[in-house]
Amino acid sequence: MNLNDQSTLTDLFTQRIAESPEAPAYRQFDGGEWKDWSWGEVGRAVGRWQAAFTREGLKPGDRVALCLHNRVEWVLFDQAALGLGLVVVPLYFEDRPDNMAWCLNDAGARLLLIEDSAQWPALRALTKTLERVVYLDGAAPGDAKAVRLGDWLPAEGAIAARAPARAQDLATIVYTSGTTGRPKGVMLSHRNILSNVIASMHAIPVYPRDRFVSFLPLSHMFERTCGYYSGIWAGAQTVYARSISLLAEDLQTQTPTILVAVPRIFERIWTRMQEQMPPGSPKRRLFDLAVEVGWRRFNKQASASDRLLWPLLKLLVAKKLYRRLGGRMRLIVAGGAALAPQLARIFVGLGLPILQGYGLTETAPVLAANRHGDNDPASVGRALEGIELRCDESGELLARGPNIMLGYWNNPEATRAMIDADGWLHTGDLVRIREGRVHITGRVKEIIVLSNGEKVPPGDAEQAVLQDPVFEQAMVLGEGQPKLGLLCVSKLENLTELCARANAQLRDFPGYARICHIARVTEPWTVENGLLTPTLKLKRKEMMTRFSREIEAMYATMEYCCPKGQ
Repeated sequence: MNLNDQSTLTDLFTQRIAESPEAPAYRQFDGGEWKDWSWGEVGRAVGRWQAAFTREGLKPGDRVALCLHNRVEWVLFDQAALGLGLVVVPLYFEDRPDNMAWCLNDAGARLLLIEDSAQWPALRALTKTLERVVYLDGAAPGDAKAVRLGDWLPAEGAIAARAPARAQDLATIVYTSGTTGRPKGVMLSHRNILSNVIASMHAIPVYPRDRFVSFLPLSHMFERTCGYYSGIWAGAQTVYARSISLLAEDLQTQTPTILVAVPRIFERIWTRMQEQMPPGSPKRRLFDLAVEVGWRRFNKQASASDRLLWPLLKLLVAKKLYRRLGGRMRLIVAGGAALAPQLARIFVGLGLPILQGYGLTETAPVLAANRHGDNDPASVGRALEGIELRCDESGELLARGPNIMLGYWNNPEATRAMIDADGWLHTGDLVRIREGRVHITGRVKEIIVLSNGEKVPPGDAEQAVLQDPVFEQAMVLGEGQPKLGLLCVSKLENLTELCARANAQLRDFPGYARICHIARVTEPWTVENGLLTPTLKLKRKEMMTRFSREIEAMYATMEYCCPKGQ
């Protein structure tokens, strides 16, 4: 594409329409069947949305928000807004209404698009700046501000407009959980995002013949950059999965070539596979052999017998896994959280083309990635083109490049704490850089990253839990796990009640910061027994070692300790 450092995301979109107007762009399940959209059809639809935005009197720089599952309407809203110089504020669909309202008020959003009118009553009393609410489905909520999408859109619209915004202008505010307090609004410019799309595509090319299946939330920059905008760059088709529960079926029927995924997906696949292969069974022994041989092949350490065995093992074991993913998978980009070494060994050993990467919302988001032919699953790869990475004296990873955020919305103090005077962004991650590859070793400040990529500051959660005197001591954990767990010292023995009381203290935290597994120990944590520092801080690594059996048992069951809804 004819793009440069002065181009915008709208230039990317309009050039794609001009280059391949008849090519397939999106596929969505609608009205009981799959419907395809060409790039030309998407462009004409965006023109209608822009006409509707214009009638609302919105001006360049105004903030407009949306809260939808992944679908074509997400794209239409985003491209229409960007093309008018508006600033897009995506909200996480599963978030609590009070948290959504805080983000809307902080951003000063004038318009909100929601999926169902039933979402609006819980938000109505909490929002201060909204002038218009548009909903896709549902009954009329009896509010003059609220209008159904079909009534809001004009019958026709002009061709999609080119953004009056410049490359350095604000394109989006993405709210992300901080280490303390409310979420912070990451300000990303057109240049921040587009430069990252181009660098990502140079590292891991995508082609017009490729097909994505999209299921990670578009409200997160990982899916937005690596799936959505990258698909526009390549002219590839994107299929929007019907739901997570139907993802396995959608993968088989839609036969994608590219998957943008978080480790949680592989955890689920592995769990189902283990259920079908009990330890010691003939199936399990054959599977383990396939993984071992495949791993040696990947590391170029295969023996002559390995090379003879692999075609049979591939037929009997690996191809079954390929078929689960549709049978055409060319590339799996894994990010958002660390892929456990055991899972990497299993799936890479079976031949899945998994490339891990690393980044932050604040970096639009990709900083480093593995490449085809240069893939080390123990690392997150090398820096993308145009991005500088280095370690400071403490081992913290610093980053500088065109993808570094403009700052935090309405929060200059947090911005100064994140980006120093020389333009280096402090990631908060401790790393080793060996032969250009980045190896994550820890965090400067403790942040738990769940397997779905959500981040939880354990110190804040622990302080909240300890406000209930029934808890004498508490440690929140869950790194790489699907859900949070709590290790505690308490005189109360009923685990279900303990879990419920902990979550009552976490009611003001994001929805994913809920305790779902709990273990109680009787031994107090002290300086003398080596579990606290002299300043009475938890020695987390020592705690994980000392109580490894309790923690393992806590996570061993698939049943959570709390009833749904708590």
